[in-house]
Amino acid sequence: MRIIFMGTPDFAVDSLDSIYKSNHDLCGVVTTPDKKAGRGQKMKESAVKRYCISNCIKLLQPVAFNDKVFIIT
Repeated sequence: MRIIFMGTPDFAVDSLDSIYKSNHDLCGVVTTPDKKAGRGQKMKESAVKRYCISNCIKLLQPVAFNDKVFIIT
């Protein structure tokens, strides 16, 4: 089965990991763009993004789901 995973919170990483390690074809992952956080307002990436980068999984971070570039991709 071909799967596109959509998720952002830390607990989504467990589900993503299960799919990644299964026999399914993980086509890519969609997660929210990096956001400023903390007192210093430094950019913070989600746990899902960090997982994708460490496992070389295609990652999309659209600003809006109705963005034409995101839809075409």
